[in-house]
Amino acid sequence: MEGSQNNLWTLFERREKMKVNNADIVISAVSPAQYPETDLPEIALAGRSNVGKSSFINTLIDRKNLARTSGKPGKTQTLNFYLIENALHFVDVPGYGYAKVSKTERAKWGKMIETYITSRQQLRAVVSLVDVRHDPSKEDIQMYEFLKYYDIPVIVVATKADKIPRGKWNKHTSAIKKKLNFDQNDTFILFSSETKQGKEEAWQAIEAAIKEDQA
Repeated sequence: MEGSQNNLWTLFERREKMKVNNADIVISAVSPAQYPETDLPEIALAGRSNVGKSSFINTLIDRKNLARTSGKPGKTQTLNFYLIENALHFVDVPGYGYAKVSKTERAKWGKMIETYITSRQQLRAVVSLVDVRHDPSKEDIQMYEFLKYYDIPVIVVATKADKIPRGKWNKHTSAIKKKLNFDQNDTFILFSSETKQGKEEAWQAIEAAIKEDQA
């Protein structure tokens, strides 16, 4: 435990330069019996199947394809645990809202996500990703309300900021916050995997969530 704690602070001390040297997917799980047996803090990532979760992970850890991006939405069907510098896990959960997935399959994914989020003691925060270009979907709103109901720290990340003019950022941000009934105590980050906009802010929010839990 002490070693992993040291790894964590080493990671955060280097955050300004933020060059991650070690990052690997360690397991794809579908049930608690398959979760990693460690005390490392975990940050989950949730969002629609085409919102850019894989690109978000790859940008934060300076990799091109550790988390596989796909032209086929709905491809992630398991809880994918990524070990970062032997210090924490990113947990990529199945994307929601993909119409071509059967209702039965969507229900199964939903139960898998709910079980993980509500029972995993190592979970420190959930990064809820939305597309800045559009109003949050019904599923986006449900996810945010779900996290607030269970009092789980949430970091809202609005992806694809490079796809709209900078002059419209405030307008789109305000629309998203209104739809979500956004809690001003939560963190909201504009993000682009293309320009790296919001990368540093995302790491700061992750660091804050972990330190807050350990305080």
